[in-house]
Amino acid sequence: MKRIFLFLITNLAVMLVLGTVAQLLGLDRYMGARGGDLGGLLAFAALFGFGGAIISLLLSKWMAKRSMGVELITQPSNPTEQWLLDTVRAHALKAGIGMPEVGIFESPQPNAFATGASRDHSLVAVSTGLLQSMRSNEVDAVLGHEIAHVANGDMVTLTLIQGVVNTFVIFFSRIIGNLIDKAIFRSEKGNGPAYFITVMLTEMVLGILANCIVMWFSRQREFRADAGGALYAGRNNMIAALERLKAGTDEPLPDNMAAFGIKGGRGNGIGRFFTSHPPLDERIAALRAANP
Repeated sequence: MKRIFLFLITNLAVMLVLGTVAQLLGLDRYMGARGGDLGGLLAFAALFGFGGAIISLLLSKWMAKRSMGVELITQPSNPTEQWLLDTVRAHALKAGIGMPEVGIFESPQPNAFATGASRDHSLVAVSTGLLQSMRSNEVDAVLGHEIAHVANGDMVTLTLIQGVVNTFVIFFSRIIGNLIDKAIFRSEKGNGPAYFITVMLTEMVLGILANCIVMWFSRQREFRADAGGALYAGRNNMIAALERLKAGTDEPLPDNMAAFGIKGGRGNGIGRFFTSHPPLDERIAALRAANP
């Protein structure tokens, strides 16, 4: 479960805030009393489910900068920073997207990430460890991979998926809460203590299962981003970059940024369902099997 990324954490926080607001305004109690009104409940769930996901998307770049301590390159202070800007600009032109903000964050581990609410308002950041441990052609491929994430609209896609699963988590948790409340407390209004306790517990359980769905989609998007990196920087360079990551130490980005990064996906057993990235061996094999 280490690789649940910032988007999911922000989404959870927003959902908790929205849930608190709903209780303070009496909306949750109102919907509990109208447990049979499935159409109204579904509309309520969709409003809060997609609301949480969209707010998370809008906050994603700001949160990424703050949580990772990203230093943006506004005026290059050395040849490396100038090369980073030029390389990102070249890939962005190939991908047909707006020039992202480019930054560097302190970390001894080689890694990078991309985020942002749209293709033309994104952020690409690399770690100091990546710049120190990789050759320029490998860094080029990593930057191409991150630009592919932006060009493919991966953050928007994950937002829509997260909104859908949020909706069903809210919807079914309240149905279950209403049924248990009536069965245990015989509450005709369906808003007794069992309702609220059950809703909270069910949201936690269903939320974990929902994250498995989001993580599966995230893993599929990684294969597409690798293919994009191969297109922009060359397949051999993309393979070399992944091989370099494979040879490095097995320490991913912090928990709140793991799914944004290029490295990850070494979960075993049931933990594999909670990883945002496929294993590096699978990604390398997919690139080698692709048509040149």
